[in-house]
Amino acid sequence: MNLEKYRVSQQIVLKDFKTKELEENAEKKLKKLRKKLSKTQDAMYAEGKYGVLICLQGMDTSGKDSLIREVFKDVNARGVEVHSFKVPTELELKHDFLWRHYIALPAKGKMGVFNRTHYENVLVTRVHPEYVFGENIPTIQTIEDLDAAFYHDRMERINDFEDHLVKNGTIVLKFFLNLSKKEQKNRLLRRLNIPEKNWKFSAGDLKERKLWDKYQFCYEDLLNRTSKENTPWFVIPADDKSTARYILAEILHHELKKYNFKAPELPEKVAFRIEEFKEQLNNE
Repeated sequence: MNLEKYRVSQQIVLKDFKTKELEENAEKKLKKLRKKLSKTQDAMYAEGKYGVLICLQGMDTSGKDSLIREVFKDVNARGVEVHSFKVPTELELKHDFLWRHYIALPAKGKMGVFNRTHYENVLVTRVHPEYVFGENIPTIQTIEDLDAAFYHDRMERINDFEDHLVKNGTIVLKFFLNLSKKEQKNRLLRRLNIPEKNWKFSAGDLKERKLWDKYQFCYEDLLNRTSKENTPWFVIPADDKSTARYILAEILHHELKKYNFKAPELPEKVAFRIEEFKEQLNNE
């Protein structure tokens, strides 16, 4: 599989990316990859030099929740932390827009998954600029103050934030689940047609769907401005969930292999006495 075709490494047009690919035996292949990811996280934890931040963005129904469940199923539960960012709380609004994300970052040795991320601050707030007023920013008085320059400046602050993370031992990998409007319609209808899925449906989903083109424009802009060599974005075709999970897991494993995580060796004075320690235990 050519994984580079999913990476945003130059200016892109989002419509040029596929929303659907079909990988034969994707679930079986994912099962094998899960075991490899588990071993990778074990070695990363033992080494203790790096943490991993996995950012997931996508339109409603793009499959973020189920992807997290299936991709990280075999990783030690203590080695993965998932944060799902909702509407900012009163406390969070009293801080800068990155604060709540900073305090949720993974420690070294752990994988952190942001289900919706700090990019909501240049996505949802750009589609609904009135939300920014809740932050009480002194320089923002009217909607006119929330122009493209405002959001582009925020993107630069995000770039600085992520660059700082990388320089201090956090591996940052970002994935956009690229769903088609037609498939979103099918998934919303499924939520309505299957009683057990009704709880997932919100009338707000239909209101946001009407803003589809605006969201696509904002996604394309942020992908182009914030995909860097050390903090790349990958555009994952999301219409087929099994294939999307497999592709993301394959990219994640491929990127983490580059770091060659290794557990530290025992100090020589301890390693020298291994046989002695075995004997002590066997003679109890």
